[in-house]
Amino acid sequence: MSESLGPLREAALAAITVMPVGVVSSGRRDPAETDHWGEVSSTIVIDGRFGDDCLLGLGEFSHAEIIFVFHLASERPAYPPRRPRSRPDLPEVGVFADRGPRRPNRIGATICPILAAAGRQLTVKGLDAIVGTPVLDIKPVMAEFLPGNTWQPPWATILMSEYFTQ
Repeated sequence: MSESLGPLREAALAAITVMPVGVVSSGRRDPAETDHWGEVSSTIVIDGRFGDDCLLGLGEFSHAEIIFVFHLASERPAYPPRRPRSRPDLPEVGVFADRGPRRPNRIGATICPILAAAGRQLTVKGLDAIVGTPVLDIKPVMAEFLPGNTWQPPWATILMSEYFTQ
């Protein structure tokens, strides 16, 4: 399959090294708790290399997108279609139709309401990452980047019905 990338294959498949910008320092500790993230408050402590003003202006936004690594999950050895969360009531889907942690590169992304942003500490609500999770990037959510019309299949609504509830 990677042969279809043609002349870009080597550059596209090269390893990429990234350094976390911070780490989740408070919030949930148990990765087995996978529902009801909506009321979880988490604080991300930003690495000192960014200085004490690195979050300046972020608190003026309502939400931030947190890009992180599911650091305790392992990548799957193969990617055949599977049922999300192994639920028999849901259809089989490919890896890129599922947001689970056992995925290529184990990258997670969640848009969270900002509760506080001061110094090198960002506190958000609803971040589905546990204490110790490496954070790769933080981006303010700007309305112009959000699509106006989104839709999803009914199974996704069923799957997520309790994910962010209390």
